[in-house]
Amino acid sequence: MTFEEYAFARTSALVRLARLLTGDEHRAEDLVQDVLARAYARWGRISRTDRPDAYVRRMLVNTHNSWWRRLSSREISVAAVLDRAGDVDEAAGVAERDALWRLVCALPARQRTVIVLRYYEDLDDTSIAEILACSTGTVRTHARRALAALRQRQVAATHAWAGEL
Repeated sequence: MTFEEYAFARTSALVRLARLLTGDEHRAEDLVQDVLARAYARWGRISRTDRPDAYVRRMLVNTHNSWWRRLSSREISVAAVLDRAGDVDEAAGVAERDALWRLVCALPARQRTVIVLRYYEDLDDTSIAEILACSTGTVRTHARRALAALRQRQVAATHAWAGEL
């Protein structure tokens, strides 16, 4: 498979993964562009591996972690954007997904990465361990802790919401 064929076939999936990792569509596109540029330079070696997609996903996760560490890439998020129209009429399903996504974004980076790779990318523990360069037991531990934290935060959010009524 040539690099052009790979990039054409997998760019949208890589952008989706990057968006889930970063929480920002524009940063995700920049992240994928950087990763694909580096992958292009190494494509001869990458294409000879058994699983070039896992290799590129690992590059994506590692690059995301490197971006996170750089102080120059940090941005300050705001809770609500005031200049958007239609925020009041969102459907309940969209609001629920958004609330869940906020809980996922609040997880530590490794736990969030495991959740994204497992539930959004539908990868098994072995593939995730390969991408993160850790054992499958570590992957399961991160997933267990992340799910426990999500459950706890969901219960706390539900109780807080019920108290407002």
